[in-house]
Amino acid sequence: MSLDTRYPLNLPVNAPPLRVLIVEDDPMMQLGLEQSLMAHPQIEIVGQAEDGYLGVQAALQLKPDLVVMDIGLPRLDGIAATQQIKAALPATHVVMLTSHQTETEIIAALSSGADAYCIKGASVERLLSAIAAAVDGAAYLDPQIARRVIDNLKPPSATTNTANLSGRELEVLKLMVDGLSNPEIAEKLYLSPNTIKTHVRGIMNKLAVDDRVQAAVVALRSGLV
Repeated sequence: MSLDTRYPLNLPVNAPPLRVLIVEDDPMMQLGLEQSLMAHPQIEIVGQAEDGYLGVQAALQLKPDLVVMDIGLPRLDGIAATQQIKAALPATHVVMLTSHQTETEIIAALSSGADAYCIKGASVERLLSAIAAAVDGAAYLDPQIARRVIDNLKPPSATTNTANLSGRELEVLKLMVDGLSNPEIAEKLYLSPNTIKTHVRGIMNKLAVDDRVQAAVVALRSGLV
């Protein structure tokens, strides 16, 4: 699939490109990621690594803004590598890109500290959505993954105010579940990004959750979307 280079990453106009490290052991996948992401004017590929150990070393040396991380890596898996990177470089975002969809692996990935989770084979646009969400300070969970973990998570607390969401908040919540970042939601609903941030904060307060991923899970379990 060709990449629309107009796709926004919500970076300031004069901001330097987003410095990205790719950690992937499949040479063809690595090449495809490099070519697709390099086509975006706001992304600069600063390095690549073919296993988790080298990925950690490269991250410590290069200090990238963001790491695209596979899970099934030799020597050191992507979950352990992500934990080490986030411990040493908390400001570095990690997007987990994986074909692993079993409940155990997903829960482990969710606890690794990564900012976003995408399924291999998804469109480049979806990967860019995950990157945009991470850069925007939001969590991104691929809808395929969200639906796989629902049955393994506790149901919403009895104090969760799911019925108190306004019509607009429900609109925003549905788009959050679909994986859209705040700027994308703002554009779709013809609202300002600040207004969307206010709605997102209100949604998380009413659902008694700490991030967008938890909000999506509560929404799906509750049948809100």
